[in-house]
This record gives sequence, structure tokens and C-alpha cells, in this order.
Amino acid sequence: MDFSIKAFDTKNTLATAKTGVVAVAVFENKKLSQAAKALDQQGEIAAALKSGDISGKPGSTLLLRGVAGNAAQRVLLVGMGADETVSEKNFATAVGATMKAFGSIGAADGIIAFPLTSVKGRDINWALRTIVLAGFEADFRTDAQKSKKDPAPAGVRKLTIAADAAPAQLKAVLAQSVAIGNGMNLTKELGNLSPNVCTPTYLANTARKMAGEFGFDVEILERKQLEALKMGSLLSVAKGSDEPPKFIVLKHNGGKKNDAPVVLVGKGITFDTGGISLKPGPNMDEMKYDMCGAGSVLGTFRAIGEMGLKLNVVGIVAACENMPSGHASKPGDIVTSMSGTTIEILNTDAEGRLILADALTYAERFKPAAVVDIATLTGACIVSLGHHKSGLFTRHDDAHDALADELVSAGKQAGDTAWRLPIGEEYNEQLKSNFADLANIGTPGGASITAACFLENFTRKYTWAHLDIAGTAWKSGAQKGATGRPVPLLTTFLINRV
Repeated sequence: MDFSIKAFDTKNTLATAKTGVVAVAVFENKKLSQAAKALDQQGEIAAALKSGDISGKPGSTLLLRGVAGNAAQRVLLVGMGADETVSEKNFATAVGATMKAFGSIGAADGIIAFPLTSVKGRDINWALRTIVLAGFEADFRTDAQKSKKDPAPAGVRKLTIAADAAPAQLKAVLAQSVAIGNGMNLTKELGNLSPNVCTPTYLANTARKMAGEFGFDVEILERKQLEALKMGSLLSVAKGSDEPPKFIVLKHNGGKKNDAPVVLVGKGITFDTGGISLKPGPNMDEMKYDMCGAGSVLGTFRAIGEMGLKLNVVGIVAACENMPSGHASKPGDIVTSMSGTTIEILNTDAEGRLILADALTYAERFKPAAVVDIATLTGACIVSLGHHKSGLFTRHDDAHDALADELVSAGKQAGDTAWRLPIGEEYNEQLKSNFADLANIGTPGGASITAACFLENFTRKYTWAHLDIAGTAWKSGAQKGATGRPVPLLTTFLINRV
């Protein structure tokens, strides 16, 4: 879908716009939005609402053809709730219903003329981004590996968003929104690919391709280089698989030469059997999504590369498989991380933190302004927060509180929310080992917190935050698939840093 934005005025009115369909809002109190009034030349829209043909409830729709006095072939009435004071949820519901309707009609182009400045607690930028990302979601297909592809998207392919304000300032927001949508699509595509295709090597090749397209610097470290760096923690996970590990480093040099970069670190377990601590068979296929942290780093780079973000950003992806074999790590093994910290592996299914430990140590060399790691780390985070919010963890001091506030705020802006959970020395007590510096799992209780505390041991030289996206990176059941989160949060966080 192609997106554009246009301001309509007394000369170029909405009623004179030649298009296949115009979508306007109506309300349960039987009132019309300003755009609906502008199209209601002979009272047809008001009559349809008054008659009960459309209720005005959020997401209700009614398609009218040949509305008198309008150049548009069709007018789509969309319910947006009780009255003109629109809630965020009702606006998003109305946008989703509009995209569904636009995909099933015979119009190739259309206009959305919604009240973009009437959403409680939200600005026009949020409304614009919501429309664009809903369009991307409606268009996204999961048939990449099907022998017979799903039918090509029908309906509206060119979408104009009507804005009261002059569109010049909003064009930048539109471009950013499209870039975020493209980044989310990449993250979804990588997550949805089967694990025999989306291997560590595939992720490395994806990074190389993006580097060529957007001018990133890229470096792929192979097993021998990881051994030379003494990444014993990462390699302990990789050694059970025939697939070679890849350590991917991307650099977006958009800021000043000597500005400290923001570093994003992604967990890239392209398939997680649990290793010797084997997972149960049911739903193990979903462990192809254990690379969604890595996918979100690549998707975020796709977005900032497209928008040419004026900020220095480094992306680190630690990628490997976690497989059981005669070479695999055993419960009770002790390994030495790149930092020199020894780790007792009590459970080989707590492998994400092992690869991140070395990646977070590697991040020190960039003298970062801040480091954010992103990982589908713990099922316990789903128990705590469900599938609505990502878990956010960091230390408690002024610098780390400020970073946490930035991330929470960016999530609220983007509609991709996170919730801060505690960490602290009392939880570190649960990670003590009789035989090594740390155990890779804690004693029972607070498992998502102790996982974050484990990572915190490798981040003492910079400002750091951890996002646990186990509950938000993908959906199960009938809607099974990667969500593209937290690309909106991360990209908005980086935009705000500029």
C-alpha cells in the first residue's frame, strides 16, 4: 500500500476529491465528524445514521455508493464510539475496521478523513502512525514458503490521509511511520521463516544485504574469532549444533563521528530445543521465534536506515542454535565467559542469557551512550505481564532510571508498551553457585527478574536496559505469527534520542 497525506481546504474540498472511497467517522450519539458533515451535501449520511443502518459503535461500518454532491464513488461510514471525544482504543478499532473494509471493495485508491486531533491523550503524529501501521498489518502475508501463494491484496492500494494541518510537517512523520512498518515487516518475515531456512547464516546474510542497501558497516564474526575472543559462554550454546554460530555487528553512522553510539543487542537463537534440558514436544515449533530479539534489531536497523536517522547506532546479534547432541553442554558444566566470569550451567534451556552475556561484554568496546538488549528470554515474563507489555529491567540509579523512562515513554508513544520490573542484590542471591561465579538459573521465584539480574552482571561498565519480549514478539493459536514488536518502541526511542 502506498501512503500520502493531503490537506483539504475551501478550494480543494473533500467533496471534490476524485477517489474510489472516502472513510469518515460517525458516533453513537448520532453526530457526524467534521469530514462526514463536509460530505453530507443532502443529508444522506445523517439519515443513514439516524435510521440505525450504522450504530456508531467502534468498528461498525456502512458503505454508501453515489452520495450526492461528492466526486468519490463510495463513502465508508465508520463508527468511532460514543461521541466526538475519541479514545485511543476506539480510534485503533475504527482504523482496523476501515482497513478490513478497504481490502474487500473494488476501489484502487481511497482517502481516510478521520478526526486525527481528537484522540484523548494522543497527538496527530500518533494517529497518523496508527493508520499507516494498520495498513501494513492488513497487507502483511505469511505465505512466503507456500507453494501456492495467497491471493494478491485486493481493494485500496493507494491511501491518502486527510489532515487539517499543512502536510509539510507531517510528511516526515509519514515517512518515519512507513519506515517503521517496513522494519516490522522484516522482523515478522524473519520470525515466521522455518528454522531450517532462518539459520544463523541466514541472519548474517540478511545483515550483509541491508548493509549494502543502506550503507551500514557490517562485520560477521565466525567461530574461530569467537574462540579467540574467549566467548566461552556463547560457544557453550552453539556447540551442540551443526549450524555454525554467527556474531553480527552492524553500524549505522548517522551522527557525529565521535558521538557515543546507542547499542542494541539481540538474542538470536534461531531454534531452541532446550538442549540436553529438552523442551516438551507440543508447541516446540514455536521455538523458531526465539530469534525475535535479533529480528527486532535487524528490523529497527531497516527502519533507521530508510529514514536516515542522524544518530550513531550499533546492532549486535548473537546467533546460534540450541540443540541436543553428543557435543552439547550438560547440566553441571562450568564455562568461562568473555568477561572471565565462570558460569555453572544448571539448565541448558536457559541459553539466551549465556549468549547475551558475551554479547553484552563485547558491547563495552564501543564506549556506548546506552545499551539495550532485546530477548525472548523467559516464560515467566508472560506469567507476569501476559502478551500486552514487554518486560523492562534495569538498575536503580539516576542514569538507569532516565533510560527506563525513555524506553517506557517511547513505548507509550508508539503503542508498543513496556512495564518496568525490579532487579537488585536480593535477587542476585538466587544466582549463587557453590562451584562457579554464577549459576545460569536462579532458585525458584521471580524467574524473569533473576534472568535480568544474570545479564546485569555483564553490564557494569555502561548504562543498560533489558527488554524481555517473550510475551510480545509472537502470537500463538489461529493468529500464529511474529508481531514485529518491539520495533516501534526501539525506533521511537532512537528517534527521540536525536
